Amino acid sequence: MTLTAGPQEQIEQLQLGTSDFIQAEELKKKIAKGQPLKVKFGADPTRPDLHIGHTVVLNKIRQFQDFGHHVDFLIGDFTAMIGDPTGKNETRPPLSAEEIAINAKTYAAQIFKVLNPEKTSIVYNSHWFSKLTPADFIKLSAQYTVARMLERDDFTKRFQSHTPIAIHEFLYPLCQGYDSVHLKSDVELGGTDQKFNLLVGRELQKSYGQIHQQCVITVPILEGLDGVNKMSKSLDNYIAVVDSPKEMFGKTMRVSDSLMIRWIELLTDITPMALSQLKTDLSEKKKHPREVKVDLAKFLITRFHSSEAAKQAEEEFNRMFVDKGLPNEVPEFILPASNEAIGICQLMVQAGLVASNGEAKRLIMGRAVEIDQVKVEDEKLKLDLKSGQSLIIRAGKRKFVKVIIK
Repeated sequence: MTLTAGPQEQIEQLQLGTSDFIQAEELKKKIAKGQPLKVKFGADPTRPDLHIGHTVVLNKIRQFQDFGHHVDFLIGDFTAMIGDPTGKNETRPPLSAEEIAINAKTYAAQIFKVLNPEKTSIVYNSHWFSKLTPADFIKLSAQYTVARMLERDDFTKRFQSHTPIAIHEFLYPLCQGYDSVHLKSDVELGGTDQKFNLLVGRELQKSYGQIHQQCVITVPILEGLDGVNKMSKSLDNYIAVVDSPKEMFGKTMRVSDSLMIRWIELLTDITPMALSQLKTDLSEKKKHPREVKVDLAKFLITRFHSSEAAKQAEEEFNRMFVDKGLPNEVPEFILPASNEAIGICQLMVQAGLVASNGEAKRLIMGRAVEIDQVKVEDEKLKLDLKSGQSLIIRAGKRKFVKVIIK
């Protein structure tokens, strides 16, 4: 196979948006040999779905594939039973075999929204670890000392605070490193929190007599919609890979201008030269941030859905927020006809627009509630609705409901 670009061009593109790029010159020499590299990325199936923060590293891996290299996507069904201690301040309970199997099934469909299936092998580390004998594990354990393990920041903090560290947790970086030995990886990628584990792989390859060790690349942890904390479901600042096109578009348009640039750098295929030009165009006001966010939103939707879905999401967003129109589909709420008027706050709760009267009042006081595109100014408003009537209530920017009285 002929690689699609020279070593220097590949290195420049691959370095963009990375945190650590260990042994770049060594990687350049490997590329110069003209043979596809074995690129490793491992993920434990600890949860069934991914958000776009997880795809930062997948995007970098896809760049390797675009240059002609091959990816071993490793599903850590064995290591998931240990539980990755990275970033944990306490021992994490391992998953059951059933939970691991269920989560692993969903990974392939999601990763192939980014990765090229023809240049990807999905491998499971239980296939080789299940064949190791107790003697093999003792040999593996002998490759590292407790002192070296305690160089890991999270282990150090737990040791100093007298927080328990189970013996099996020391096995996790060793097992992750042994994956690289078995696969004979040329490169391994991961988040910045995985740097210690990735370097263990490099050292174990040397200990097991492999002449060439893997180069290590880490990528930053992506900030979420708030621009401060890392993207996380628990913080509700995420865009899920399985989000609808409408949700993806609306959420992307909410990010700050500075976060927009960072997302473009980490989530798209932009070249270093194009990124520099984009920053110049924004600073010289040749491009408006809104235009750039639209392009980013359409890129993400095209990647995870389709170009047609991206076009429709843009059109719907424009109807809702630019042309002040309505979305294509507005959920309906059937309200039984009554001789008594109903308060606007009570109606919003019943229709599912808000969770409480208090939330409804706050939205009204913030001028964020409309009835048939007319602002509601009074939280005590009473509506005398008759059978056959209908009205559309909008709460905030994105919540709509069509109330039908029957």
